[in-house]
Amino acid sequence: MKTRRLEEMEHLINEQGSATMEELRDAFGVSINTVRRDVAELVEAGRAEKVYGGVRAIGRAGLVPYEERFAVTSAAKEAICAKAASLVRSGDIVYIDSGTTTVHLMDALRDKTITVITNNIEIILRALEAPNIRLIVLPGELNRNTRSITGDASADFLSRFNTNIAFMAATGVSHSGVSNSSPLEYAIKKTAVAHTDQAVLMVTGNKFGVTSLMTYADLNAFRQIITDPGIPEEWLVQLEESGLEMVVV
Repeated sequence: MKTRRLEEMEHLINEQGSATMEELRDAFGVSINTVRRDVAELVEAGRAEKVYGGVRAIGRAGLVPYEERFAVTSAAKEAICAKAASLVRSGDIVYIDSGTTTVHLMDALRDKTITVITNNIEIILRALEAPNIRLIVLPGELNRNTRSITGDASADFLSRFNTNIAFMAATGVSHSGVSNSSPLEYAIKKTAVAHTDQAVLMVTGNKFGVTSLMTYADLNAFRQIITDPGIPEEWLVQLEESGLEMVVV
């Protein structure tokens, strides 16, 4: 069990670039003393580097800034969001996931009279300029790395609501399912998919064939996957043959 925890801890650190002791404690449900021992073992083995207040991946100064991640394939993400917004009808209750792929959704939805539930800080800020949108914000703790609200309180609160559509993001899409790199968001994503009439996955083509830390949903949990022309041809064919509705924009 310890060996697996160390492997998953190393994977999380590499995915995020860095992590605080408190983030690791919350992510793996162990004591802060256990985290310190695990981190010391990773550092001694040369698998991570100790920094003030936490640990970082070897050879990295930390997580790639949000602005840089946001800029990657930005035009493709805008196109994905425009297509996703066309699925929303007046009066719908919509969940919008965290992540940079979903950010432009609010721009495409601002003229609709709908209810939006989210933990995405960028969505919250953009919704301020759309008084016709009723906004419900998940409670919890701010995660600056992902610009989202996370924690057990977020998932518990979200479980009270039903939505017509949940627009979901992911770090990876593989045959094992749809995965995410942040354990702090795992329960939120699972809850969002479980409490919606239709889940729609929004991912750029470079996410296919990637397996991240935690699988939060099976592929068949999604009614539709919206992506860009960067999706590998073999993945597009396989998913269409499996019965999934694939939309390439």
